[in-house]
Amino acid sequence: MSPPELRALLQSARTVAVLGAHPNPVKPAHYVPAYLKERGYELLPVNPAYAGQVLWGREVVGCLDELEGPVDILNVFRRSEVLLGHLEEVLRLRPGLVWLQSGIRNQVFAQRLEQAGIPVVQDRCLMVEHRRLLG
Repeated sequence: MSPPELRALLQSARTVAVLGAHPNPVKPAHYVPAYLKERGYELLPVNPAYAGQVLWGREVVGCLDELEGPVDILNVFRRSEVLLGHLEEVLRLRPGLVWLQSGIRNQVFAQRLEQAGIPVVQDRCLMVEHRRLLG
């Protein structure tokens, strides 16, 4: 995905689901979404370990299937080797973009999503890219 395409997508996106959301503010799975919240995005936290807790003003749900409404970006904070376990849920959710955070890369997962028409960004930090593209 080219920088202009990413910029346009980030400008039009409103809802970001956070798979692997974490309540600890020193973890990227907390401070990256917190940055996005400060920039006006609605965050939908997903993590079975924290289901029922509240992060960024929203109740944490246990799985992607529990989300209601459309998701513009799925921001993923899960290890590369477990991504295929989420594939069917992601395909049902049909987010506008799946963003795999820094250090997260799985070619099979990405290819399956792209074959279904869902673009994927791998191994890049959404916060860093947002700052670079939108200031």
